[in-house]
Amino acid sequence: MREIHCQQVTEAVARLCIDACYHLPEDVLRALEQARTREASPLGREILQQLLDNAQIAQRGEYPLCQDTGYAVVFVELGQDVHVVGADLNHCIAAGVRQGYQEGYLRKSAVAQPYSRRVNTGDNTPPIIHVTIVPGDRLKITVLPKGGGGENMSYLRMLTPSAGRQGVIDFVVESVERSGANPCPPIIVGVGIGGTSDHAMSMAKHALLRPVGQPSSDPENAALEAEILARVNRLGIGPAGLGGSVTALAVHVESHPCHIASLPVGVNLQCHSARHKQAVL
Repeated sequence: MREIHCQQVTEAVARLCIDACYHLPEDVLRALEQARTREASPLGREILQQLLDNAQIAQRGEYPLCQDTGYAVVFVELGQDVHVVGADLNHCIAAGVRQGYQEGYLRKSAVAQPYSRRVNTGDNTPPIIHVTIVPGDRLKITVLPKGGGGENMSYLRMLTPSAGRQGVIDFVVESVERSGANPCPPIIVGVGIGGTSDHAMSMAKHALLRPVGQPSSDPENAALEAEILARVNRLGIGPAGLGGSVTALAVHVESHPCHIASLPVGVNLQCHSARHKQAVL
């Protein structure tokens, strides 16, 4: 059994929170550059160039990429041969979020009493933590600061099995069209198909962690991604919702077996500032 001290986890999470909010991943930058070259609208190309310029300014000056530095969502792959010592894992992660958002001068966007007083917690905690137990003696942590614009454009539909593949495509495209400019396009479309209602939504969010535009390893899912992306980009919403041929940079699909009477489909949209960073301890 390998021991990892709580402080190591806290320091890693704090660093990831700051790094994610300051620096776009290389795959996202490449996707934006490629989008600029194929965007048909001159205004759309100008907007995409502004997004790239913004990323360069943030990186040079160590500034947040966006004023909405997100609600902290943390994905953990916990090796079954790892023992976290010093405190429980949830406490260690929350302490890292608290430290990172304070030290990085990041906007605190978490409110308690969500349907009544909505008082800001003051430190962006508690985070949302997803833990998966995996083989090995390593701890992989991925921080995804999720902005409100994209997160508000989340959808779940419990389709009947008879809806089939076409029903899935129609629902995802309808969700993007209904969202319009709200999720700050060009977007990444995370799609979860199957499982239960909660698992479909979880897969949709987890799908956003894949390198932008990397096809699913499942050939059937990869074909579905390509077809949905083509239809989404024919909607004409375009960068910033001002029209154009690039509404989405990518569609990422994850799927799971489900009940014979169900066909759950979850959609989670990610804005152009597709921020996430990971570390392995």
